[in-house]
Amino acid sequence: MGEARGQGPELLDLTAQEIASRVRTGEVTAAETVDLALARIAELEPRVGALLRPGQLDDAARRSAEAIDARRERGESLGPLAGVPVVVKDNLSIEGQPLTCASRILDGYVAPYDATAIARLRAADAVIVGQSNMDEFAMGSSCENSAVQQTRNPWDPERVAGGSSGGSAAAVAAGEVPLALGSDTGGSVRQPAALCGVVGFKPSYGRISRYGLVAFASSLDQIGPIARSVPEAALLYESLAGSDPRDATCSERPVEGLGESAADDGGRAAPPTLEGLRIGRLREIDSSGLEDEVAAQWQSTLRQLSACGAELVDVSVPSLPAAVAVYYVIANSEASANLARYDGVRYGRRVAGGGSLRELNRRSRSEGFGPEVKRRIMLGTFALSSGYYDAYYGRAVGVARAMSEQFESAFSQVDLVVTPTSPSVAFRLGERVEDPLAMYLSDVFTTPANLCGLPALSVPCGLGGSSGLPLALQLLGPRWADREVLRAGAAFESASGWNRRVAPGAAAREESSSAS
Repeated sequence: MGEARGQGPELLDLTAQEIASRVRTGEVTAAETVDLALARIAELEPRVGALLRPGQLDDAARRSAEAIDARRERGESLGPLAGVPVVVKDNLSIEGQPLTCASRILDGYVAPYDATAIARLRAADAVIVGQSNMDEFAMGSSCENSAVQQTRNPWDPERVAGGSSGGSAAAVAAGEVPLALGSDTGGSVRQPAALCGVVGFKPSYGRISRYGLVAFASSLDQIGPIARSVPEAALLYESLAGSDPRDATCSERPVEGLGESAADDGGRAAPPTLEGLRIGRLREIDSSGLEDEVAAQWQSTLRQLSACGAELVDVSVPSLPAAVAVYYVIANSEASANLARYDGVRYGRRVAGGGSLRELNRRSRSEGFGPEVKRRIMLGTFALSSGYYDAYYGRAVGVARAMSEQFESAFSQVDLVVTPTSPSVAFRLGERVEDPLAMYLSDVFTTPANLCGLPALSVPCGLGGSSGLPLALQLLGPRWADREVLRAGAAFESASGWNRRVAPGAAAREESSSAS
């Protein structure tokens, strides 16, 4: 990766910036680039299972690519993602295409409009080539809760890809596409990115419009990019961020991206640096809760941050141990309200011969929703029920507010905070299906960013000594410090070189391409 190698299968292994530059100059066409991506998807999908309905968007993708090439031939300027193939999570509305959230209850539903994020992808001249698999309604940490299929980790097909944006992360890690979109409610962009050895970024809450994103927990949801490197993630983020009158929670603040090294076509700009940054270590992180190889790499990563010029400072967020519990009360409560609309009348599948309205509603939801979604609806409904609202939901909101204040206090002492992204490497398929608590604890380090609206970035930081599987660090910043988080991540990535590692399946693919 990184060296320009001309036209051919290797084109997709260049950065998104390099691909777009070649399309803009006419060195390659968008049509050629998209055809290569579609061929690679067809080759790899039987083993990875990253996409739902492979081939569904092939014709539309080719038409989009041809339109981009026609504009270039007429001398029109092209956008920053010109001809770059992208996959998007199947909870984002694409006009005229199925929108299922990997759930049976939305079988047959066709989106009537483009989400703002999709419209901005098109405006940047990206080409959408597929819709990615996910945990049903974004509820899960392994991509095993999809009603359609399991997604496998490109590093080890017997391991999970993470969730809920596991399909997007696996597609990037396998080399099917350079860029993907996911949604992050409690870590659903960052955790699968970490398990698959790629970069995942959750922007500040309100930074990217959620118009056209199917709601899970409205106070926590945020769309975010997944990419092979931080500059590529920043490029996608900059193409999506900005105000939107159709989303009342979307901020009108000016967008600040990574800067020159994100926009530079050939990666020639000087990378950012960690020199002078004060990075906080949370006293509440208990290494005993980390898998051995995660704990070992965590200490190594801290030493590397220090060697890169950062000053490490101990800070405290006393409410951090309650983050998972608080998150699952708030998220499930909001989910139970948001999913009430799928009743067989207003939205969602309707069973035949439902009888009374009550029976129709019960049967439609029972057949349409999977076990994890039902579990979360029940938990959320209980937390919101009369007599329990103040004890559970009200109390959880209060703790989340206190956590935000504690993070603000920490950021008065440091520029950023660092944590592991996940307490474990990718676990085996089926290993935690019967243990929801163990599955929920996968989000122990990622949920605080959503509860507090903070920007957070997952960056690969090594491979497990015994498993050989990817490990990642997470950088968090104050709200609206998206640029600072991205620049610090780019500096660490440049110094460590972990973004140049590829999944074994991708490496085998590259060797095969070279041999042919």
